[in-house]
Amino acid sequence: MSEGAFFRDLALLMSVAGLSAALFSRLGWPKVIGYILAGAILNENTLGVSLFMDPQSINTVGQLGVVFLMFSMGLSFSAKEMKKIRSVALPAAVFDTIVMIWLGYTVGTRVFGWSPVESAFLGVAMCDSATTLLAKVIDEMGWGNRPFAKYVLGTSLCEDIICVGAIAVVTGFATGGGMSASAFAGSLGWLAVFFLAVLVFGLVLVPRLLLSVSSRKDDEALVLTLLGVCFLVSFLAYHFNFSLALGAFLVGIIGSTSDVRERLAALVDPLKSMFAATFFVSIGLLVDPSALWANKAAILVVSLVVMSGKLFNVTFASLLAGVDVRTAVQNGFALAQIGEFAFMVAILYAGIVNDTSIPMFQIAIGASLLTTLLNPWMIRLSGPAGDQAERLVPERFRVILDAYRAWLAKIGASEGSPAFRRLKFAAIRLGVYAVLMFAVAAACTLLYRIDYSGLSVFFEKHDKIFFFCLANLFCVAMLPLWTGAARPLADAVTALLCGEGTTRWQLAIQPLVRFVAFAAVFVIFLAEWGAIAVSIAPAKGPSLWIGIAVIVLVGIFGWRRMVKAGHRASKRLHEALTAEERREGLKRTMTVTIPEGTISEVVLPATSPAIGGTVVTLNVRAKTGASIVSVERGGRVTRNIGPEWEFRAGDRLVALGDHKQIAALKDLMGVTV
Repeated sequence: MSEGAFFRDLALLMSVAGLSAALFSRLGWPKVIGYILAGAILNENTLGVSLFMDPQSINTVGQLGVVFLMFSMGLSFSAKEMKKIRSVALPAAVFDTIVMIWLGYTVGTRVFGWSPVESAFLGVAMCDSATTLLAKVIDEMGWGNRPFAKYVLGTSLCEDIICVGAIAVVTGFATGGGMSASAFAGSLGWLAVFFLAVLVFGLVLVPRLLLSVSSRKDDEALVLTLLGVCFLVSFLAYHFNFSLALGAFLVGIIGSTSDVRERLAALVDPLKSMFAATFFVSIGLLVDPSALWANKAAILVVSLVVMSGKLFNVTFASLLAGVDVRTAVQNGFALAQIGEFAFMVAILYAGIVNDTSIPMFQIAIGASLLTTLLNPWMIRLSGPAGDQAERLVPERFRVILDAYRAWLAKIGASEGSPAFRRLKFAAIRLGVYAVLMFAVAAACTLLYRIDYSGLSVFFEKHDKIFFFCLANLFCVAMLPLWTGAARPLADAVTALLCGEGTTRWQLAIQPLVRFVAFAAVFVIFLAEWGAIAVSIAPAKGPSLWIGIAVIVLVGIFGWRRMVKAGHRASKRLHEALTAEERREGLKRTMTVTIPEGTISEVVLPATSPAIGGTVVTLNVRAKTGASIVSVERGGRVTRNIGPEWEFRAGDRLVALGDHKQIAALKDLMGVTV
């Protein structure tokens, strides 16, 4: 097809999208509906003739909208905000998603008589609510500060994440020979491998890369760097039979941990608006009004199942999470719809079977359009419905709910003790190390599946040895980090079992607990390392022994360099996981005055987990409340250290704070005396 014809189609597409956006913005209606309706009016099924010279090229451009839409959604992900509402949003999202996928599958197989794979796609299309639509409607109504708003948006965002994984699983079903227990386990297993490999390696490498590029004040280089990573990971997801949406969404989450997150969001937003509009218009071009009318009964059935099912699921799950009756009902009313994810699932299945006339495609699109149009009215009715439900609750049930919420609050309060927090922090450290080792093994497994023929004859024959050595050498490098985390774990367990005192009994039991902790950590490390080595080892023969010899030789002569690499990787992963807390802590440090208290000295031991960290990455002020006045290193005293000061073994810290703050500082620095 000529360039002139392609740009003619693109010009028509963008003109239609622009006019629709202007009209629906003036009417105050969701622009997504305008894009789809415009495409439905201009498509060949409505007019009898196609206005586009090559609709397939427009569909290809529309797929870019999927990438940018999911990338932007991941970029807006906030772990800090999600942490505040996770006790409600996460269980509600998991419960609602599982039940709706089951309902969709049951309706597809039992009511419509479809195949299991097609029914599974219908279930996934019915499980997720439209986050962008909810945010827009709630913002336009001025209800952003109401209690239910944060739960609704958080639950919808959790459903987005779950739905991305569900799309990848059902895509594996469709391309891997149907549904079975083995197919499900295989798809879910490879999904977990890909998810961890991309997320962990991305968090280790990408935020530091973006920060380096950002320091040059070049917006073009910054946005192209991240978009390059986005499209590379999306291609890898496509190559491994996952959806493009999965790769784009994961890179968006990785970008959200960067210190230049707001700058990236502003740079990508125009591209997202353009390509998302083309995506929704291209969906409209595939809609057949006569097919929608022919399937009107099925569309009404699916819409009714979606609205009633999600209303009940979210309301019930919210009550179980400890939310009051009024807010729970409002959550259910607001989330009783499906949106852009249903469009993506429908067009994905239509692309797999290469047929847009299938009933599943038309029914999913029709139900999504209907529930989306009704959602603003559902949100407006949520307040009166919640008040009415609150009044109709029997007094006995109200007493039970109050007692249940008090019990949940008591459990939450018990988790806030200093000893429990220290144990939780130590367990998280070990979890990070375990995930990092597994991610390296997962990445090596995925890379081994790629065909390297033509790259190098030597590498083609010995690629499995290479990846076997790489994974095992990284495991060797992680050993000092595991042993370094054993002491804080033992101290936390001792404090939890025996208290914070220094009685004779406590001092006597501490060595035993420390020995058990070291032994347990070492056994867990060996178990994971052994599982990794066995799972990716070459077949028995010369290749296996060559790989073991390489690991031994490199381990002996490159031990220090390997340990530094492992320490650097774990530190960067921790920085990425605590990015929002770190930025928030830095802001508070810049605005809060130094508290009154006592001055204490803290000397960092060689086993301190703070070695290599900085004031910012450790988030000292926010986590402890103490202020570091000066640091003595090698006989030289440095006062007013900056946020990028890197701690080393033997540093003598002079800190200002009360007893609890100094104790928290010692705990953070790994000082036990």
